[in-house]
Amino acid sequence: MTVITIDDLVKRRGSREILSGISFQARPGRVTGFLGPNGAGKSSTLRILLGLDRATSGTALIGSVPFARLPDPLATVGAMLDGSGAHRARTGRAHLRWVARSAGLPRRRVDEVLEVVGLTNAASKRIGGYSLGMGRRLALATALLGDPEILILDEPVNGLDPDGIRWIRTFLRERAASGRTVLLSSHLMGELAETVDDVVIIKEGRVVADGTLEEVTGSHGTLEDAFFALTTGGAP
Repeated sequence: MTVITIDDLVKRRGSREILSGISFQARPGRVTGFLGPNGAGKSSTLRILLGLDRATSGTALIGSVPFARLPDPLATVGAMLDGSGAHRARTGRAHLRWVARSAGLPRRRVDEVLEVVGLTNAASKRIGGYSLGMGRRLALATALLGDPEILILDEPVNGLDPDGIRWIRTFLRERAASGRTVLLSSHLMGELAETVDDVVIIKEGRVVADGTLEEVTGSHGTLEDAFFALTTGGAP
């Protein structure tokens, strides 16, 4: 039962402050939506959380430790950010076998996650021939190899068809129902409203809303209307 805790996170690059004291939690048993306009600081926050960048100050913890100090990272956190990180000349199965072997995971996990994400029939195809949606499924399969307690996903439904979008929504809800923690970033407000329990919205490196979906939506009617009201000061 692992909590993500972001506490007073500050990130500066030169004279520019990208994050200005970001604080929130993503809790077990819940899907947390992490939203903001382009350039608001979402990617910087996630990169710091995953140990890919350093904060100027503040903390980003998985449970009680930074990502770099996790004893078994892939069993604790599965992440899906930009692309699958896979060589285009490899097949989907070869890529997953390489990741599993490097992490000391059993080989059987490769076929298990391929089946979970619906890529079994495309496992022997070179990744360079994958569609955008297939690439997102492969990235998710990679994140799931260690059967992690936490999933951190950035635009997971990008390129998926309606059946794929419905599938991933159901999948994430089931992960949360089993006590896992899901942190989800997306620009698809309607889909997020069908998926998340909690919402964190940031603007210009600051948290402007943090609460349950119902609390953040409030009198705005929809999550999309709440988002625009909080980030632009009015409806689109």
